[in-house]
Amino acid sequence: MASLSTLTARLSAERLEVLGGFAVDQDEAGLPAGTRTVLLLGPLEPGFWPHLTAQPEWDGQPDPVDRWSRRVIGRLACDLGAKALFPFGGPPYHPFYAWALRTGQVWDSPVRLLVHARQGLMVSFRGALALKEAVAVPAPAPRPCDTCPAPCLTACPAKALTGAGYDVPACHAFLNRAEGQDCMTGGCQVRRACPLSQSYARLPKQSAYHMRQFHK
Repeated sequence: MASLSTLTARLSAERLEVLGGFAVDQDEAGLPAGTRTVLLLGPLEPGFWPHLTAQPEWDGQPDPVDRWSRRVIGRLACDLGAKALFPFGGPPYHPFYAWALRTGQVWDSPVRLLVHARQGLMVSFRGALALKEAVAVPAPAPRPCDTCPAPCLTACPAKALTGAGYDVPACHAFLNRAEGQDCMTGGCQVRRACPLSQSYARLPKQSAYHMRQFHK
């Protein structure tokens, strides 16, 4: 297994980064046999979206992001003698939400979406590496929500995503109206309200793409 710094450099070439990781108990259920460490991978900004949309998977066929993730992370896993795991392709689905909470880099936000130490509510995972070696993972970070005034709680113009939960039908109904076009073109206003999200260089057109996928 290469060092974490070497892995970081290789991921960077594909505009990916380690968003957190955790040690695994011997023969832990739900993970490949022999796994000692799990590393969660996600977009590295700036530059992720231009890199992704220049790849051969961006060919007008369905699921280009997932197909690219399988190719890139799958190849990396093979080179490392690891196993690639993905948040798509189920059911069953791997518990990425629970895994993220184990990293000390990601937390449950006031609106129940995951919030990352650097990416805020824009955090997303393209896959994970299940490694057979014990690898030093990023140290736990302070939970940002503990010192935040939580603008996410009141940011949803449809009042569909609040501390009380997520009313998905109300969200879709709002997106169908003219007032919902700001969310469709710029991304979810709740995610954008997070101070950490505002310092993260995710392009609006990337958010717009995912909103279109969500609101089909």
